[in-house]
Amino acid sequence: MRWERPPLHELAVTLPSWVHSSVSYGRECRSDEERMRLTIRLARENIAHGTGGPFGAAVFERESGRLVAVGVNGVVRLNNATAHAEMLALQLAQRRIVSYSLGRDGQGAHELFTSCAPCSMCLGAVLWSGVSRVVCGAERADAERIALEDAPAFDESYAHLRARGVEIVTGLLRDEARAVLEEYRAKAGPVPHG
Repeated sequence: MRWERPPLHELAVTLPSWVHSSVSYGRECRSDEERMRLTIRLARENIAHGTGGPFGAAVFERESGRLVAVGVNGVVRLNNATAHAEMLALQLAQRRIVSYSLGRDGQGAHELFTSCAPCSMCLGAVLWSGVSRVVCGAERADAERIALEDAPAFDESYAHLRARGVEIVTGLLRDEARAVLEEYRAKAGPVPHG
């Protein structure tokens, strides 16, 4: 087997440059709808800028609604199968608050909003991340309908999260979130996951 590069000992996980001018960190989004519209806008802009698939995610402080971090699909851009929008949002939020857990004492509760229901990898990350709530826009069936099928997520996965105290809300602004998936299909981009 031929390697293209020598072994690497670091990994850079970055967001596209357009995100900096598109997002107001620290901004307070008071309603669930406002928070979801931000993730849907991120997904739409990721398509428009050609920087990834139709998925956006954001972590907010639950009480204040303050935006902590965002993520957009970066699988193709970063050559990283784990660079799902949810994974990037969680990683960047943990880095920003300087804690591996978004639910530790003194940190306040955090929640993850995502433009589409997470895959099994992202649901596993939710459990370990410490978020207390996950809110999803489009549903798995919407992504599958346009051939964006990820690793399966089972009802048991959601039941396990709920049993661990994570509140799950699905289908918030589903039609708006599904429209972004349809826009992506119309552009017929490469099929990234997450």
